[in-house]
Amino acid sequence: MSPNAQDRPDFFTRHQELLERSVAATRDRGFWSPYPEVPSTSVYGEQAPADGEAAFKRRLGRPFELPGHPGTGTVPATEVSPYGFPLGIGYPRVAPAEAVATAKSVTGPWIAAGPDARAGVAAEILARLNAASFEIAHAVQHTTGQAFVMAFQAGGPHAQDRGLEAVAYAWAEQKHHPASARWTKPQRKGEPLALDKKFTPVGRGVALLIACNTFPTWNGYPGLFASLVTGNPVVVKPHQGAVLPLAITVRIAREVLAEAGFSPDLVILAAEGPGERTAAELATHPDVRIVDFTGSSAFGDWLEANARQAQVYTEKAGLNTVVLDSTDDYRGLLGNLAFSLALYSGQMCTTPQNLLVPRDGFATDDGVKTAEKFAADLGRALDRLLADPQRAAGTLGAIVNDGVRDRLAEAAGVGRTVRPSTSVTHPDHPGADVRTPLVALLDAGTDAEVYTREWFGPVSFVIGTDSTEQSLRILRDTVTRHGALTAAVHSTSEGVLAEAERAALQAGVHLSENLTGGVFVNQSAAFSDFHGSAANPAAGATLSDPAFVSGRFAILQSRRPAPAEETARV
Repeated sequence: MSPNAQDRPDFFTRHQELLERSVAATRDRGFWSPYPEVPSTSVYGEQAPADGEAAFKRRLGRPFELPGHPGTGTVPATEVSPYGFPLGIGYPRVAPAEAVATAKSVTGPWIAAGPDARAGVAAEILARLNAASFEIAHAVQHTTGQAFVMAFQAGGPHAQDRGLEAVAYAWAEQKHHPASARWTKPQRKGEPLALDKKFTPVGRGVALLIACNTFPTWNGYPGLFASLVTGNPVVVKPHQGAVLPLAITVRIAREVLAEAGFSPDLVILAAEGPGERTAAELATHPDVRIVDFTGSSAFGDWLEANARQAQVYTEKAGLNTVVLDSTDDYRGLLGNLAFSLALYSGQMCTTPQNLLVPRDGFATDDGVKTAEKFAADLGRALDRLLADPQRAAGTLGAIVNDGVRDRLAEAAGVGRTVRPSTSVTHPDHPGADVRTPLVALLDAGTDAEVYTREWFGPVSFVIGTDSTEQSLRILRDTVTRHGALTAAVHSTSEGVLAEAERAALQAGVHLSENLTGGVFVNQSAAFSDFHGSAANPAAGATLSDPAFVSGRFAILQSRRPAPAEETARV
């Protein structure tokens, strides 16, 4: 039961300062995060790690409970930890049509509440998600294969940052216009014309979140919170392999909504059983007006072509590219790139794939390095990074699914393998499939069919080119045609850096320059870095910017003649 109005918490007042600071952060673009990224007992409390792990373990082998959730029956368990054991969790079953109809039926009070109340509820959901970060970390680790620290950071505080960033944009965009206004037009004779007008942000309708296997919360939270704050109910359709992180999210969201006096059915979990394919049915339902999707280009393209009744926001696949022209810190360059390739076994949409190097070499502080020599040096840098099994396990995580394994096996047969992928025995989880990155040497002139295809996973290519000029041309042309989430360049020449910036702007991709320290091309910071770009085929949206939220709502007005006595005073 929802509490009486006088007993309901005022979440907006509780979080107003946070919301205002969040909006300021989107404009300042400096470093800011309200959610500590370190899984420390000094930050989260002495019992938080043990309590989070215990909460995760209690969920194993039993149905996940969502009180009052629509539907009947249970979706059979589909999740298997990449660390070697089945989770055995069933989830509430709800038919697609019922999920959409239920969500649509409870929208009215949510729209009437207004942007402030919606933003306050969203901020409270995020606060409780942050408190549950250790439980969520274990859920992310054992559905995605991320190592625990990465699962805590990317699945918890960093995902919460991205969610709050979307809340800030959604809240601010709805408040550009006043809630009401008096319109008065003078007349040559008689009293002026006067109208009282109200302006109400109204959501487009039911929103659908189609989440991915590898980053269910990091990629899922922006769309979830952008839709909620703009007045839309959300149906959450997790990947079959990574349901638990979003099921926990849905449970917390429903609890907060109920406490605030709203229907918990504003957020519904739409899990699917083995072999079921409900995403397409949900996405093309006439009452689904917003779709957020992260995943393959094939299904993302299908959604963009077929979910015509909806505003579709996609993050798909691309050819992340690095151009190497020159460097004054060769060792730092190698270490930075090695970590970028090894992190989570390359199972990130931002991991570099194509490393473009002049065939005859590029200048470094350690002499000229040909493409072949650079590839060998990069392989040795990976060997150094991953020599210790404990460190290797904490960096690589585990292979998430058979698709990655199949691509890795296929990559062993293309080009010339300079550094083969090897298996690593995980010290704590011997059942985990842990693989090191494969590095192969290709030629720009003969191997275009290979490097113009995405090889998601621990696969990267050193590609010999005629010159830096050709490397930049390949960067521009391949990203323009196939898309990319990231690009990078290494050069000591301001002229080359300027040309690289021009190529990136023409291709529509974000660019990093001369990263040799503790910042990596495949990491981005909420409130400062933009992630993805609708300017190239790899994405249909940016996380986050005004365009990511503005299409989720409309401003509707009502107007009536102003009272006569008030008009006379004007």
